[in-house]
Amino acid sequence: MPAPVPWSLAWSESGELALADRLDLLYTLIMSESPDIQPTLIATLEAISVEEASSLCNDGLTGSCA
Repeated sequence: MPAPVPWSLAWSESGELALADRLDLLYTLIMSESPDIQPTLIATLEAISVEEASSLCNDGLTGSCA
């Protein structure tokens, strides 16, 4: 498995981690965790609203929606 790509995290005005960075972080964690931890991380990823994920696809911020 390749090492995670380092990135600079962005934060929203409310102090939350920016959505694109949350998706990248969760994806990296899912890929690097053991199979018994992965379902919990996947459930966290699934909790991100469809509207939030759709806005990333529409803004062209991530290729993971393709």
